[in-house]
This record gives sequence, C-alpha cells and structure tokens, in this order.
Amino acid sequence: MFKAGGSDSDRFNLSMKPKTFSTSSSQSGQVTQKKRRRGWRKIFFSIRTRILSWYIVLMTFSTLVSSMAIRQVLLVNLQQEVEAYTNHELEEFRRLTKEKNSSTQQARKDNVIAIFNTFLSRNIPHDDTFFITLVDGQFYQSSPEALSGYLRADGKLLKYWSGLTQPEKGKKVTSDDTILYVAEPLIKGKTRGVFVIAHSSSNVHKKVDWVLVVFIEVMLAVLAVASVVAWVVAGRVLAPLKLLTETARSISESDLIQRSPEHDGVDEIAELTNTFNEMLDRLQTAFSNQRDFINDAGHELRTPITIIRGHLELLGDDPQEQRETMELVNDELERMSRIVDDLLLLAKAEQPNFLNPETVDIGLLTRELYTKVKALAERSWLIDDNGTGLIVADRQRLTQAIMNLAQNASQHTVEGDIIALGSEIKNGNAYFWVRDTGEGIALSDKERIFERFARSLRSCRRSEGAGLGLSIVQAIAQGHGGHVELASQLGKGATFTIVIPLDPPQEVASD
Repeated sequence: MFKAGGSDSDRFNLSMKPKTFSTSSSQSGQVTQKKRRRGWRKIFFSIRTRILSWYIVLMTFSTLVSSMAIRQVLLVNLQQEVEAYTNHELEEFRRLTKEKNSSTQQARKDNVIAIFNTFLSRNIPHDDTFFITLVDGQFYQSSPEALSGYLRADGKLLKYWSGLTQPEKGKKVTSDDTILYVAEPLIKGKTRGVFVIAHSSSNVHKKVDWVLVVFIEVMLAVLAVASVVAWVVAGRVLAPLKLLTETARSISESDLIQRSPEHDGVDEIAELTNTFNEMLDRLQTAFSNQRDFINDAGHELRTPITIIRGHLELLGDDPQEQRETMELVNDELERMSRIVDDLLLLAKAEQPNFLNPETVDIGLLTRELYTKVKALAERSWLIDDNGTGLIVADRQRLTQAIMNLAQNASQHTVEGDIIALGSEIKNGNAYFWVRDTGEGIALSDKERIFERFARSLRSCRRSEGAGLGLSIVQAIAQGHGGHVELASQLGKGATFTIVIPLDPPQEVASD
C-alpha cells in the first residue's frame, strides 16, 4: 500500500504506470495490424492470386473476342444464305417470265399482273423476306401482305423501286433496320412492273444478339466454375513452393539438416526443389568443412603459440638459454608462417585468378623438377619416364604441387629408399607422378590424407608440415580441371599421380 503523503517519486511512478501500459498496448495493436495487413497483402499479391487473376483476364478477353468473332461469322453466313435464297427466287421469277402457257396467254396489259399472281401463288417467302410487286408505279401486291416500316405501300423506298428501269441489287440502312433487296423490272407492252425481293435484317440481328447473350452467360458460368477449380489446382501446384518456404525458414547456421520433400516430375517446381536441396547439401558440406577447418587451424596454431609463450615465460638471464629460446621461438614462428601461407593458398585456390596458365613443355619441366628435388633429402632419386609434348598449365603451381609430393615422399622414406619422378601424355591427359618405396599408406587413410591438417594414423614418423601439403596438391590439380590419383600398399611405398586434361576448362584457358 502507498501512503497518502508519499514522495514525489512515488506519485511520479504511479502516474507513469498507466501510460506505460497504454504504450505497450498500442504497440501490440500496431503489431497485430501489421500482421493483418501482411496477411491481406499475402492473399492479394500471392503467386496463386496472380495466376488466377491472369487466368480470369485471359478467359474474359477470349470470351469477348470469341463473342465478337461468332457474331460476325453468324452475320456473314446468314447474309450469304439470304443472298443465295434471293438469287434462287430471282432465277425462278425470270424463268416464269419466259413460260408460255395458259396463265400468260392473256391480254398484253394483263401479262405482268398474271406473272406476278402466278409467282406469288407458287412461292412462299422465308421469314423476314418479302416479295413485293409494283405495277405502273403503284403498289400491287406482296407476300406476306403485311408490310411495315420502310416497306409500307406509301413509303419512299417503294416509290424509288417503282421508278426503276434496270435490275438493281442493293442495301438500305436505316436507324433500326438494314434491308437487302433485289429489284427486277418487267415491261410487257405498255404495262411496266417491278418485282422486288426484300429482306429485313433487324430480326436476324436480334436473334444473333440473343444467341450471343446466351453464349456469354454460359461462358461466365463456366468461368466462375473454372476459376474455383483453377484456384484449387494452383494451390496444389504451388504446394511444393510453400513447403520450400517452410524448409528455408527452418534452416539456420546450426541446423542445415532440413530438406524439402522431393516429388516425382520434370517440371520447374520439381527442378527448383531438387536444386534447392542440392544447394543445402553444398552449404552443409561447406559449413562442416569450415567448422572443421577452423577447429583444425586453431588446434595447429595453438601448439606453437603455447610453446612460444611457455619458453618466453621461463626465459632467464643466461645468454646461452636466451639464444636457444630465441632459436626455438623463431622456428615455431616460421612454422606458423608456413601454416598461414598454406591456408592463404588454399583460400586463393577458390578464386578465378588462382592460375596463370602458359604453354609448358612437360619434358623440360620434369628435368627441372628432378634437379630441384634431389636437394630435399639423401634418397635414391630417379626419373621413371620423361614425357614429351606441350600442355597449357600454370608452371609455378605444378612445380609447387610436385615439390610437395616429393617433400611428402622424403618424409616417409629413409636413406636408401627410391623416390622416382615421371611424366607422360596419353589418352588426352598429362600425367605427373612421384613414386617412393617407403612405408606406404594404409587403405583406411587413402581418403582422409587429402583433407586439411590430416596425417596418416599409422605413420611412425612425425611430418614436419601442418598436414596441408596434399590438400594443396589436390587444389592445384582441380584448378587445372584434373585430379590426384593414389596407388599404395602398406609397407611397399606409394605413387601419387597428378592427372591434367590437355583440353583445359574454359576458365583455366582464359585466365
């Protein structure tokens, strides 16, 4: 409980507490609103939504284009049918005018009317088609009898037709109709008649428009159902991407074991999933190698540092002791310097400018190497084979790799053992090897000795190096697009062979 006469600081704290609670509440509300906005944005801007949106847009566009195309095709076909029907009826009328039978053997004045009556009695027009007859400038008869709009007996169009003296075919466009017509004048003596076949397109257009409305309604219903199906199908198709995202979120620097479930197929998503898992495998290997590399490097550098520190701490005033201590310190510092240089070399091996290729004569290089390696140790040095030919390679790096192999051989042999160098070109590759008759390498060590800081577990002698020599040899060989082969038998020596292709990789040739 607080006293009524509390201090100012108490009253200040009391007054501030509600405000603090209010601030945290507002922040929580802002976070909730942000999550809600992100959720809505995820729905509206997701790939699934965009796929469906484009699907709807394309379907709608195709429906509209199809509707206009269908309407145009229907109108053209109907117009062709009307023209064919009109031409057919006109031909029948013309044949009738040439008949000579009792129905036309009347007074000359009545011949036109007789022909009109005969034709109208024989022929029944199709829907929206009219047979109209005009005699001496006046409306005579029609089939069907009911005429409307521009086809009325007192209309301007009939007056125009009644004055025709030559056959005419045309089209009359009005505000609410389009009339296609064929007019055939007929003169018998003093009687002048005109026969007209007229077709009104208003009903045809209405029927076509009605068909299109039905078509669009059906397509909209189909589009609605297809959109639902497309939404479900898109969700299933994109499900591997969701699993891929969840896998990526679950991966951390300390946990690279998670993998996205792979599924059968050759589509882009299956390829992406497989590539993603392969990338994780490479990352896991890289992180594991980096971790082991750091641990091993720390262990290798810790030993000389400990030695140096211990001797410096025990350093006395005796000049002889100081001189011996300084020699030991310098030796350990030199060993640390070699380790650092080797580490920098291995790091540089991953860079594109690691090699400086040039044309190399392998026979000349082999003889030069033989001259250099004889100074490494008192051994029986030999040349197995001195190859002939030219290759494209980095002369200095090759020299460094073979010298490392020779140094390694000298450390695992004794005086009197044989160490032989050789080179040759065959089967499109250049081969450089170093063979010795030393203690050999156990089968269990053949794979691990190329790892950094690795040494043979069965070796009875301690190597002077840091265990990076064979790693450097392998890095140089791989930089040339080649590899290192090892043939060994415990107690009978070992042969290390660097294999380099005569046709180097593009990046090596262009460096």
